[in-house]
Amino acid sequence: MRKSDWRTIAFWITSLVLTLFALASVMRQESTRQLEQNAEQSALRWAQFVNQTVPDLDVAFMTGKLTPAAREQLLRLRKANDVFRFKLFDRSGGLILLSDDIEKPELPTYDRSKDGIGEHDAGGSKLHIRNQVLAGKPYVELKRENRPDRPAVYSEAYVPVLQDGKVLGVVEVYVDQVERAASTAKGFTHIAGAVTILLLLLGSAAGYQFWLRLRKQRHAEARVRYMAHHDVLSGALNRSSFSEALNQATWRRAYGGPAFSLLCIDLDRFKEVNDSLGHAAGDQVLRVATQRLKACLREGDQVARLGGDEFAILLMGLSSTASVTPLAQRIVQALAAPFELADQRVHCGGSVGIAIYGVDGTESGDLLNKADLALYRAKADGRGTFSFYDIAMDQQMQSRRELTRDLRDAIKAGQMSVHYQPLHGSDGESLVGYEALLRWQHPVRGNVTPAQFIPLAEETGLIDDIGLWVLRRACVDAASWPPPLTVAVNLSAAQFARGNLAEQVSQALADSGLPAERLELEITESLLMNNSEQVMDILRRLAALGVSIAMDDFGTGYSSLAYLWRFPFNKVKIDRAFTHNLVQDPKVGMIVRSIITLAHSLDIRVNAEGVETHSQMVALREHGCDELQGFLLGRPGPAKGLTHIGLSTGQAHAVRRGEARESLFATIPMDLPPVLTRR
Repeated sequence: MRKSDWRTIAFWITSLVLTLFALASVMRQESTRQLEQNAEQSALRWAQFVNQTVPDLDVAFMTGKLTPAAREQLLRLRKANDVFRFKLFDRSGGLILLSDDIEKPELPTYDRSKDGIGEHDAGGSKLHIRNQVLAGKPYVELKRENRPDRPAVYSEAYVPVLQDGKVLGVVEVYVDQVERAASTAKGFTHIAGAVTILLLLLGSAAGYQFWLRLRKQRHAEARVRYMAHHDVLSGALNRSSFSEALNQATWRRAYGGPAFSLLCIDLDRFKEVNDSLGHAAGDQVLRVATQRLKACLREGDQVARLGGDEFAILLMGLSSTASVTPLAQRIVQALAAPFELADQRVHCGGSVGIAIYGVDGTESGDLLNKADLALYRAKADGRGTFSFYDIAMDQQMQSRRELTRDLRDAIKAGQMSVHYQPLHGSDGESLVGYEALLRWQHPVRGNVTPAQFIPLAEETGLIDDIGLWVLRRACVDAASWPPPLTVAVNLSAAQFARGNLAEQVSQALADSGLPAERLELEITESLLMNNSEQVMDILRRLAALGVSIAMDDFGTGYSSLAYLWRFPFNKVKIDRAFTHNLVQDPKVGMIVRSIITLAHSLDIRVNAEGVETHSQMVALREHGCDELQGFLLGRPGPAKGLTHIGLSTGQAHAVRRGEARESLFATIPMDLPPVLTRR
């Protein structure tokens, strides 16, 4: 509990105690006031009765002598009602009679200077009483004493006896207040008890409300603390808290604390879940994945979600590959199990990268970086596995970083060029066009193959600018070729992501002057696996420009036939793997024939890649393939070296393309097969 809460509690308790003390004081004062009022009334009545019934009372006040009749009547009234004693004073305040002496045959002579009203106290401290009473006003004083000759509670009341408005004398009456004090105290005690109970009830209610507020506040503060240290979605530690835990583990280990290892984990196909099923399904996968990771850990281990589908684990006490391997295997197996969502089952899997303190590094940032490098290699090894860091990774990543840096400057430095591979008709002689292929001649590395830099360009986001440059270059070069030669340009998924691809193609055609029907755009099946509706919209806009659209690497994907149904393709390109095995394996020939027959039935032309032998060309021609492409017919070369040999023959054999078309069944609703179960 905070100091402010204790101060609040102390304030309310103090206020309650002070209120009770104030209540007691007020009640005591009120009790005294009521007793004094009662005593005054009793004294007034007694004095009035004395004035009316005692004969020769005025003589007694005037002369200071009592007649026998007056003495007899006063003797009767000596203890009337609650009066247990009285005194008579003359109009100057001198004592005439004390009731204690009334039975004596002879009344004593009283010392007026000592026994008068207000004169018996030292220094005359009660002269104000004398002045008040002799002025015709009663005076009452409540006393509480412990004397054997007097009640514990009594009142002294001075009552002036008036005649014609003048003070004739004064009667001092001693009134017994014990019973009335007890009765009054009892009444006030009941009132005080009721008020106290009410205050306690109010205080209890206020205290209960304060406790509820305090508990709610503590829960809110605990929630804030939890959210400050944990990922709200998954319940794992967040990046900041995990960094703090990693720094503490590093510091403790440096001073003899327990050894530890660091694991970085990525879900392998999480993006496919998010893109195809939505973020709600992705969130559910993340929560389930977190629970699975926690179930794999031991007490003292810590798991965190660093962001997206990236997790990290701190394994305490494990500092060797032999000790970490079983747990890493358990994590990979746990994430490989299907994720049962609300209405379907999906597979994600996970990859794990591992760095060990003391072996791979001693700084938290260095360990995290090396675990991430190990994760990158696990993904490169095919995903769904784990990898330990080794020094070769640093060298590879350094080379990768250098290659990325050089790739950023390659176009500006004039290192990039576009080569063109000829496309021939089924006869192998008629030239129908070229495919644009990007080449990179590095000043130090030499020729860098597309297999090396294209994936890197896609991962770093450079492929968008590179792809646009290739598109513009190819259009400019093709515009100088004799018609009807075409140019085929490969498109990357990144070029579709921005949504302005149709505008870029239209601008490239306008700037170069190339007719749209001489431009062919190639896409891969992997592009269609995500965001198919967005891709469909862009493809329709491209088709509306009059360009042709081809599917590259046809036949190697999971659901190519479904894509033929949905998308407006003009041509499909049979993957080189089929061409390579066409002659050796009869089953491959049956597949190729089926593809060609199916495509022709949908009014789609067919291109075969990788033609390297005469027998392959003959077989493809027999199966009815429309276009041939491969080293047998021509290798890629720069634009300046193109001879266009075969163009005249090609003009006789080339198939003229009409208006851009939709696929035959593009308007029929269809659910594509789920891609989440691909492995």
